[in-house]
Parts: sequence; C-alpha cells; structure tokens
Amino acid sequence: MLVLGFESSCDETGVALYDSERGLIAHALHTQMAMHAEYGGVVPELASRDHIRRAIPLAQECLKSGGKTLADVDAIAYTEGPGLGGALLVGASVANALAFGLGIPVVAVHHLEGHLLSPMLADPAPAFPFVALLVSGGHTQLMAVRAIGDYQTLGETLDDAAGEAFDKTAKLLGLPYPGGPLLSKLAESGNPLRFTLPRPMLHSGDLDMSFSGLKTAVLTLVRKIEREAGGIDEQTRADICRAFQEAIVDVLLHKSLGALKRSGLKRLVVAGGVGANTQLRAALDRAAARHRFEVFYPPLSLCTDNGAMIALAGCHRLAHAHPAGSYSVKPRWDLSALPALTGG
Repeated sequence: MLVLGFESSCDETGVALYDSERGLIAHALHTQMAMHAEYGGVVPELASRDHIRRAIPLAQECLKSGGKTLADVDAIAYTEGPGLGGALLVGASVANALAFGLGIPVVAVHHLEGHLLSPMLADPAPAFPFVALLVSGGHTQLMAVRAIGDYQTLGETLDDAAGEAFDKTAKLLGLPYPGGPLLSKLAESGNPLRFTLPRPMLHSGDLDMSFSGLKTAVLTLVRKIEREAGGIDEQTRADICRAFQEAIVDVLLHKSLGALKRSGLKRLVVAGGVGANTQLRAALDRAAARHRFEVFYPPLSLCTDNGAMIALAGCHRLAHAHPAGSYSVKPRWDLSALPALTGG
C-alpha cells in the first residue's frame, strides 16, 4: 500500500510517500522559520496561508522524487490534530480533495501518534513494546507503547514542554527566534561547572515533570549578573546555556530511567524535535550502555514535524481498519481519546 501523507499542524509543511513493503520512498519539507522569525514566534494566519502555497508543490516534488504519480497512490493521510486550527484545515482540505478526486481512502492521523511511531523509520527500527519519550516544542510525555494504538501515559510535564522551555529561555538570553537550537549550539562552548540550575521534580516520586520554574531560575540568574556585571558577555551566555541544557537533560534522563524501571520494559524510543539534541542523545546512549537497555531515535531529518511520520502512522492505521473518511480537524486532541484499532 502506497500512502501519501500531509503534515500541516504548525509551521512546517511536510509531504511524504510511504510504502507498506518498501518503507519511506520520498519526503519533502518546507519550514516557515524565516518568515516567523520577524515576529518572534509563529503567527497562525501567516502559517495557514503558507501551507496553502506549499502543499501541492511539495506533493508534486515528492511524487517526482519517488518516481510515482497520483495514480499510484492507494490512500492519503493527514494530520487531524492537535495543532493550529487554520493550519490543520489546509492539510485536511488538500488530503480530502485529493482522496475524493482519486476515489481512494483518506485517514486522519493524530500528530503525537506520528511522533511516537517516527523512530520506526530508522534502521534498525524498534520492536514493540517500548517506552517512548516524546519531547517537542508543545509536548513532553513518557508513554508505554505496546502496539499501534495501545498507548499508556506514564508521566508528562505539568507546565512548559521541554522544547518550549528551550525557546523561552533562549529569548530571555537575547537569542533570535527560534532560539532552542541556538541555545543548544551555544551550550557546546559553555563551562559546565560555572553555574548550577535546579532540576525541577527530579525526586518527586512520580514520572511527571515541570520546566517553567527552570526558566524562572534562568531569569533570576540573568538579572543578578546584569545587576552585578552590567551585562552578559558571550561566554557567560554560553555558560548559562550549558547549565540550562544540563538541567533539562538530567530531568529527562532520570524520568526516562524511572519509566523503564516501572514498566519493566528494556527499550526506549525518543521522538520529537528535542530528540535531535546531541547532549540528550549522548546521555541516553551512556545510560543505555550502563543499564543495558536499547535506545532508538528517528533520523535527525525526521525529528521535527514531517510528512513521513504521518504517512507511516496512516499506513499502520489503514492496515488495521477501513476508515469511512472524514473532513475534520481537532486543534485540541488528547492522545488518550484516539480511537482504538478495530481490525486485524
């Protein structure tokens, strides 16, 4: 089965072709990062308009790259939610229109299910069951994944997601949007011994997390330095970035190990944009060798929002059920409300 997938939940337009037998055939992605940088954050109306401009050309590019035509496509998948309402409507409209015109099935995909399954695009791919650490700009969750559609939340952030904390802290430090990747880059040259920041909820006794207090701790430190030194030089900024990143990594590592222990599983899957963070990957790799568990990541190019994960999730959904088709979006959609698979 050849599935054409569309992702348009926020500020990236992703299109991909996934074959149930051959795997990922082609994918194309356009990021709106430069457009939104002028405003210091995502402007929903501009995001929606740009998705309209990009969706069809990216689909054509993807088909050409994969050596396929629309006549070869067996089904179409799109992100139904969660995300920005207007942006989601673009993907839903394009996907449903194409499916109707071609007379093929259309399947709505949960954005987070796409992220949870994205490491299956790696080589080697993880087998079920596993613990998933989902870390992105909008979500930070630990889940037990036992099969497609069988997801149990083990812990989650009670406030800011890890990626959101990265971006907000970067803004406090005067870094341009999107600041998270720039903060991580600066952290590489930071002195890990100069500053120590709190590790919120590290010993809370559960698997939940909190990152808003860490952001406040950075603000307090920045104001103290500015008051005493009259400003922040580049090395000091890098040292703060290093301390912040180490705090985030320590919390994510500690909670991930706790999730593996409580679930009894020996396989960890990391997904989402923060999953591309090199310090986090290095810490998890060291822990995997020490505690004898396996850890898997999506390819770096597929850590952020992309069409490949939507096409993959759609393909798995279609293999277990026969959707009647729908034209809807769900800007707010808890993963626990995702319909269970009904067929084999």
